[in-house]
Amino acid sequence: MLVVMMTSMAWAENHAEKLRRNLFENPRYVMVVAHRGDWRGAPENSLQAFQNSIDMGVDMIEVDIHKTKDGQLVCMHDVTLNRTSTGKGKIEDHTLAELKKLRLKQQHGATATRHAIPTLEEVLNLCRGKILINIDKGYDYFQDVVRLMEKTGTTEQVIIKSGNRPEKVIAENGSVLEKVIYMPIVNLNADNAREMVTENLKLKPVAIECCMKEYDQNVEALLQQIRDAGVKVWINSIWPSLCAGHDDDRAVEMKEPDESWGWILERGATLIQSDRPAPLMKYLKAQKRRKLK
Repeated sequence: MLVVMMTSMAWAENHAEKLRRNLFENPRYVMVVAHRGDWRGAPENSLQAFQNSIDMGVDMIEVDIHKTKDGQLVCMHDVTLNRTSTGKGKIEDHTLAELKKLRLKQQHGATATRHAIPTLEEVLNLCRGKILINIDKGYDYFQDVVRLMEKTGTTEQVIIKSGNRPEKVIAENGSVLEKVIYMPIVNLNADNAREMVTENLKLKPVAIECCMKEYDQNVEALLQQIRDAGVKVWINSIWPSLCAGHDDDRAVEMKEPDESWGWILERGATLIQSDRPAPLMKYLKAQKRRKLK
């Protein structure tokens, strides 16, 4: 029994390292990012939603964070508690102890569950060695996140993103950029999109998250510029407004996966953030895009 447990722990400790290596070194493998975890199977941003993602073989989870009144980082998308928990008001007006008495709701304000609001530290401990972690809505707490990463031994698993100009990121957090995976976000339809892409490429990121409500020649050229620089493309399939209408629901509900996920693959994406991670992984496996090195 002890041997089995030790073998299991060794796999967990090494799997995140393997994912990280493939993120940097495998140009063909397509990483699947579970948006707010498996929120169809458990409350969004809950420990169970993240555990479900680990169990189904997702490569990365997306986590949203906010700070409590007493300076603790908790995982929740909204600024307020109303939609996803049994509480009301702003997160910043409550202490962690107060928040821990609340319970998370399942899917869009439905019935309360047994699940509590997790801290970022709890999520990092859960994910240590098992999966990559994308912290969204977290740039304002960059230094706090880094301290928790170092405390939990998850520094090499975490990706921090922002849509800020590179000079702002360097000025505010240049001392720790060497320690973390930093990924820029660029709206490719914005008037300053080319400038933002060019400036961010100077940071030599592993990937750029590319958002597009519409797809045209300008967007095509920017994606080509990113790929030519040896930087990976991240595209979100969660909503039509982020992927020019080639979203998850089109793939699953309209039964048009080639027009959705296939289109995204044709744009050169090797990271896809999805609300439908299980069927997306099945599709990618059929396309022979899920083989880790």
